[in-house]
Amino acid sequence: MSEIVTIGLDIAKSVFQVHGVDAAGQVVVTRQLKRGQMLKFFAALPPVLIGIEACGTAHHWGRQLQNLGHDVKLIPPIYVKPYVKRQKNDAADAEAICEAVTRPTMRFVEIKSVDQQAGGVLHKTRALLIKQRTMMFNAVRSHLAEFGLVTGTGVAQVVRMVDRLAKGDELDLPELARETLGVLARHIQELQDKLTGIDKQLTRWHYRNDVSNILETIPGVGVITASALASMVTNAQSFRSARHFAAWLGLVPRQNSSGGKTRLGKITKGGNRYLRQLLVVGATSVLRHVRAGSVKGFEWAKALLDRRPPKVVAVALANKMARIAWVVMTRGVEYERKELAIAA
Repeated sequence: MSEIVTIGLDIAKSVFQVHGVDAAGQVVVTRQLKRGQMLKFFAALPPVLIGIEACGTAHHWGRQLQNLGHDVKLIPPIYVKPYVKRQKNDAADAEAICEAVTRPTMRFVEIKSVDQQAGGVLHKTRALLIKQRTMMFNAVRSHLAEFGLVTGTGVAQVVRMVDRLAKGDELDLPELARETLGVLARHIQELQDKLTGIDKQLTRWHYRNDVSNILETIPGVGVITASALASMVTNAQSFRSARHFAAWLGLVPRQNSSGGKTRLGKITKGGNRYLRQLLVVGATSVLRHVRAGSVKGFEWAKALLDRRPPKVVAVALANKMARIAWVVMTRGVEYERKELAIAA
């Protein structure tokens, strides 16, 4: 066991696969561990380099193994895949992880703290409840349309109808349909109450977090986006530049270049979809003020609106906001107009 210098660890719910090699790359140990054996096995080892795929529970095990003195690296699964030899099984995965973690150009995922993961749980729960509420809205809207009751466009119109259903208004509906739709309406109100509570928790988390507070100073970044960035970006300094951070969020064009010819397509949409969505929504709100002329410093966006579709401009502005966010997080300073040029 003392000869092991690098371990590839394939994690799961109950059974874990270990693949360890020595300094010469020779295999020293390949074995399975039950969940209860994990910490005992690694506690008996001297400090080694451990590679783990950045998947479910990876951050938890990363923290546990770091506490035992080991050097733990989380690797995106897409970067491990090229090292898998033919068959796909736990042993092959652990061997591939062991090989990938030693590559000098490999990119790693920073291990999140417990507080950051707690903030992430708030955001994921909020997104799930909003999705469920939207499903309920669409169900009520479509059922009412079957009886000739067509709601106007926008959420506010549906909310008013839901309130009437929850109060038991007849609305010229059959009794059975009215009672059933009343169940959906009351469920929507319960979801809204839960969302309100989560928003309050997010606001409290936001004001306790210094990084989230300074991110809120960026135009188009509110409490939700700021707290999401603070909870999901473990260490902004792990990105070499603002452009690398924007690329991680999938806000840069996809390249298909060869032979010295540069071909750029649509954005990659890689990385964290939730953060990308929040930044694009925030950029859209900024563009609304840009059109009205109520904000300054975005003349380039206003000029771009004359040449390109609004959604394209919104993505371009979201890219700019991501770069500014990287500058703010790495320097620990509030947003200033001059940061716009630095981040660009």
